[in-house]
Amino acid sequence: MTDFEGLRALVTGGASGIGRATAELLAERGALVAVLDLSKADAPFLSYEADVTHDASVRQAVADAVAGLGGGLDVLVNNAGIGAQGTVEDNDDAEWHRVMDVNVLGMVRTARACLPHLRRSAHAAIVNTCSIAATAGLPQRALYSASKGAVYSLTLAMAADHVREGIRVNCVNPGTVDTPWVGRLLDAAGDPGAERAALKARQPTGRLVTAAEVAGAIAYLAGPLSGATTGTALAVDGGMQGLRLRPEAR
Repeated sequence: MTDFEGLRALVTGGASGIGRATAELLAERGALVAVLDLSKADAPFLSYEADVTHDASVRQAVADAVAGLGGGLDVLVNNAGIGAQGTVEDNDDAEWHRVMDVNVLGMVRTARACLPHLRRSAHAAIVNTCSIAATAGLPQRALYSASKGAVYSLTLAMAADHVREGIRVNCVNPGTVDTPWVGRLLDAAGDPGAERAALKARQPTGRLVTAAEVAGAIAYLAGPLSGATTGTALAVDGGMQGLRLRPEAR
């Protein structure tokens, strides 16, 4: 497919995982792609260093990326984020501030820097990476869930604010994705094999979501075929949010 031919896209957190898969897919489908991350990505697209917790860093990286893309921007994929484990008792104030700063304010800073460029696009789209944790109660994920709940609400508010400017805003809600971050969680578990099996089992499909599958959903929301879609959260969770299966017969 070449549905992104002539479009320019910026992906945050694009050095690995969902961001990397998204950047590669958009490039394969014809987009000019730039990625932002804490370190430059070793990849066949433009790459810039940025720390989404620092406004000046974001503004400079966005300016550099837009210049590298030829002076314009059509798509922003707000993907940079970090995880957190535990109940409300398990993380101190500093950790709450750190995770919110990356997962919520990081998206705010990036969108704020990109909006002046998106307003000049005939095809402007923002896709935020949210999570199943925004809409389903998951154990040991209080802080992470709170941050992604904020991303979900932020997506709706941004969609309302910018729809009359021709800028669509949507989000994807992945389930448990087989990414390097999940891999590190599994490695730190007492029984990594049992923990992986438990994560697979809670998704009706019986397996983890792949980064490529999330990238495909992001590409749909960012692309011309979804021109009438804004203010929507697209679940990519193996049925975790909506399905209630009966136990299998023994």
